Amino acid sequence: MKVLFALPGFHRYDRGAEVALLSVARELARGGEDVTVAGGGTARAGAPYRYIRVPAVRRERFERFPRIPPFRSETAWEDAAFAANLWPRIRRQAYDATVTCSFPFTHWALRRGGQTRAAQIFVTQNGDWPAFSDGAEFRTFRCDGLVCTNPDYLARNEARWRCALIPNGVDLERFSPGPGARDELGIAADQRVVLMVSALIDSKRVLDGIEAVARLDDAVLVVAGDGPLRQEVAGLAERLLPERFKLLSLTAEKMPDLYRSADAFLHLSLLESFGNVFLEAWASGLPIVAHETDRLRWILGSGQYLCDTASPTALHAALESALRLGSKSPREGIERYSWPSIAAEYRAFIGETLAQR
Repeated sequence: MKVLFALPGFHRYDRGAEVALLSVARELARGGEDVTVAGGGTARAGAPYRYIRVPAVRRERFERFPRIPPFRSETAWEDAAFAANLWPRIRRQAYDATVTCSFPFTHWALRRGGQTRAAQIFVTQNGDWPAFSDGAEFRTFRCDGLVCTNPDYLARNEARWRCALIPNGVDLERFSPGPGARDELGIAADQRVVLMVSALIDSKRVLDGIEAVARLDDAVLVVAGDGPLRQEVAGLAERLLPERFKLLSLTAEKMPDLYRSADAFLHLSLLESFGNVFLEAWASGLPIVAHETDRLRWILGSGQYLCDTASPTALHAALESALRLGSKSPREGIERYSWPSIAAEYRAFIGETLAQR
């Protein structure tokens, strides 16, 4: 199969959607498929796929731009800049299938091509609202195959689209228990460390995380991420967690060491499409404190510290319990999420979609 993966953040960011789809692209290429990746960053040495750099303005430049449909966020503005340059740089007819999770602009660019266009696979990394909503620009959504990253999305969309339930995965060779790198990261060996890996945006509730850790007597909060709320996060941490807060921005290569340097993992988003960070923390042997939902229980099973994180009392108890356990959380069940296994499910779904066309 000749497959094109397209996303503005490829080779520029190492966030959830970029990590997930690049991991699938890498495994498909290693398995013998003809894979091309189009992204806004620069080429990376050793990648097994063909890479096309598509110029696009970084999303941070758009943080103060107006929010109007369909430019609903800084990522939508970035998507539009990327799609405008993607259009003349690729021949959609040269591929059997295209894969993206970016809507609307990259989605629109990939759909063009008439009768000879490639089959379009849309992945619900950032939500499934394009697939079921009939309002505004969402009325234009079409796909040949919809990858649903959780059972809720599958139930909501399987009557309308050709769907497959395929979760995200994790690199089990990189993320595993072991000695951390506290000296290198500036973290004292005798500190209890709560780790958040999150974009600094409202839905991730990093400000709530600062307040929660401030209620612990001696814990340190380390946050790895960036985003529009960086000043609010720094200001609240300075007020509530003096000398007990560290904000980091690390390369993907350093992230396994960061997980291994923590004692517990905290993530406060009320409802994630999936959340790669949960798997990375689990694979690293960290106990996980997060908001109790059926979706997250489906991912993690029963062996973690899920609670009503809107309750300060429940959240405090869960954090204390997780910190008492420390980095000794069991990894049983994580093998189901290895990237080779997940890529095999993508390969089968794309092949079946092509056969039915």
